[in-house]
Amino acid sequence: MHDVVIVGSGPTGLMLAGELRLAGVDALVLERRPSQELAGSRGGGIHSRTIELLDQRGIADRFLAEGRTLQTATFGSTQLDLGGLPTRHPYTLALFQNHVERLLLEWVEELGVQIRRGVEVTGVSADDGGAHVELAGEGPVPGRYVVGADGGRSVVRRSAGIALVGPDATRSSLIAELKVAGEPGQQGKVDARGIHGLYPMGDGVVRVVVTEASLGPAAEPTLDDLKQALTDVFGTDFGVHSPIWLSRFTDATRQAESYRKGRVLLAGDAAHVHSPTGGVGIGLGLQDAVNLGWKLGEVVLGASGEDLLDTYHAERHPAGARSLKYTMAQSLFQKADPRQEALRDLLDEVLRVDAAGAPIAALLTGLDVAYHLGPGHPLLGRRMPDLDITTAHGPSRVYQLLHQGRPVLLELGAPGLDPGAWAARVQHVRATYDGEWQLPVLGAVDAPTAVLVRPDGYVAWVGEGSADGLGAALTTWFGARQR
Repeated sequence: MHDVVIVGSGPTGLMLAGELRLAGVDALVLERRPSQELAGSRGGGIHSRTIELLDQRGIADRFLAEGRTLQTATFGSTQLDLGGLPTRHPYTLALFQNHVERLLLEWVEELGVQIRRGVEVTGVSADDGGAHVELAGEGPVPGRYVVGADGGRSVVRRSAGIALVGPDATRSSLIAELKVAGEPGQQGKVDARGIHGLYPMGDGVVRVVVTEASLGPAAEPTLDDLKQALTDVFGTDFGVHSPIWLSRFTDATRQAESYRKGRVLLAGDAAHVHSPTGGVGIGLGLQDAVNLGWKLGEVVLGASGEDLLDTYHAERHPAGARSLKYTMAQSLFQKADPRQEALRDLLDEVLRVDAAGAPIAALLTGLDVAYHLGPGHPLLGRRMPDLDITTAHGPSRVYQLLHQGRPVLLELGAPGLDPGAWAARVQHVRATYDGEWQLPVLGAVDAPTAVLVRPDGYVAWVGEGSADGLGAALTTWFGARQR
């Protein structure tokens, strides 16, 4: 029996597998595709907080080396400046999903993650003793826990009976990568139907996005469907042929009612589906994975009780809901409707006043996520800034301390702290830092004397001149039992 069985080896499944391996957990990934290869490049783009998560594991440079950074993002018609965000990565990284998956696969293979390919999951069952993943044509795969990272049509979610709720689709779009006759160049158009465009990708391949005249069926579209939609909008189908990838997406926005049902958990698109507007999908999934991975590790290895897993839903469901609201708001502006244009113009006037766009920039980039861990210092429940610190071993960065996915008790001028029974599991680091503490949206905050940083990079306790509350925080997040 495996500790954890992960269904799906997309970005979320791969990130979770890596997190579990760092925690010392036996994880098996099941994937329907015979290889990691994707038909087409798919979605593209990860934002600041997601890049920070990769930096926390020491692999951000791999992604930055292959993508292109953009220091602006658009909301409505307003250009938001990301360059002033208080992060080491104040930008969006343009990098298509096929490359994101390839780089994550390289990392998890280095960690020794086991992946079974070419298997079709048909259902899951679970009880107090464990879980079973049913496979087509062969016997079930047993595991102590199962995580569905198998996309918006998740077999795991449906088999577990977890409802997906939210607004239905109002319009649908076709997206494809394919060849065209001649060289049409880049085309773009916004009308009452929606956004349409052709974007050359090199080697004679173009990416096409076109909004359909009416809401399309759930069935996969055909090349004829695409030709008709292009002709309706542009008066020509541009001679499109030889599709590499052709799909349909909608603006439906739905979220799983629960991210956990007993021994079955959901992450990524299995837990939330939405319009690709804003490019938050990959990042949301990776953030789910990093939040869940260390918690599953604590429970599987017996350090913490199962109630720790309840904090996964409690933290990630509200964060996901907030991002889904962003995608719904942004999608409103993606057609040429006079009333929506009036709203967009007024919003543009508001967001251009001083730093009025900063909260939206922080939301889009994921830097504003704040888990509700109780009253206290503004740092509590927020991501730890990647400070340049000085330790007994010389200069370092906070995120370098998180490369192995272990919690950190960082002491900054409060001598005498003692992690006690958790000393073998929590890194206790004494350091100095003389700079300002800046948080997104909030700005400068009072410097703490110590912080307890969870493996996902969020602050679980803040010391303000004493050790008050440290023991309780260690027990809450890292259990009373020793492993």
